[in-house]
Order: sequence, then structure tokens, then C-alpha cells
Amino acid sequence: MKPRDTALRLKRFEANERARKVASIETMILDLEHVAIDLARQISAEEERTGVKDPAHFAYSTFAKAASQRRRNLLTSIADLKAKLADARREHEEALLELTKLEPADSRDSDRQRTQRATTAPAP
Repeated sequence: MKPRDTALRLKRFEANERARKVASIETMILDLEHVAIDLARQISAEEERTGVKDPAHFAYSTFAKAASQRRRNLLTSIADLKAKLADARREHEEALLELTKLEPADSRDSDRQRTQRATTAPAP
């Protein structure tokens, strides 16, 4: 195997890994958003059940307070993941750019080898 083939395989692997990382972060964000929506529903249902909607009220549900805090934490985590997602997408684009720089050179080399074989092949 030529060094160029090894470098090309490495760049493909890096691009695929970066794509997997982007997909993984996107999946985590979606999952956390679903959990946050579910918590918002639970908070709303608890407030309706108790009749107290003001978190500062002394009779506000302990469950609703805890769920609200958890939801805020989830939203903070989602914001952090979105920042990581932007970085991961940028890294993926850079890996694809590096891969596209190597691929045309590889195809030129293979074309050159084919033409050399065709011109040096003995005539039938």
C-alpha cells in the first residue's frame, strides 16, 4: 500500500468519525429537548393539580420546583451541546476539505498509472 493510500484512508476515517460525532451530538440534543418538553408538561400538570402557579408562593409544589430546576439544567446542557455541535460541524467540514484535497491528487495518480500501463503494454 502506498503512503498516499494510507493518508487517504486516514482522512476518510477522520471525516467519518467527525460525521459520527456530529450525529451523536444532534441525537443528544434531540433527546434532551424531548425530556425538557416532557418536564414542562409535568410542571404544568402539577401546577394545575395544586392550583398554585407562582414558584415564590409558600404552597408551591416541591415536585414542580425540582422539575423546574431540572428543566433549567437540561436547557443549559442543550445550550452547551449546541456550542459543541457548531465546533463539531466546523471540524467535520475541515476534515472533508482535507479529504477533497487528497482525493483529486489520488485520482490523478491512478489515471497516470493507467495511461502508463496502456502505453507500455505490448501490442497483441
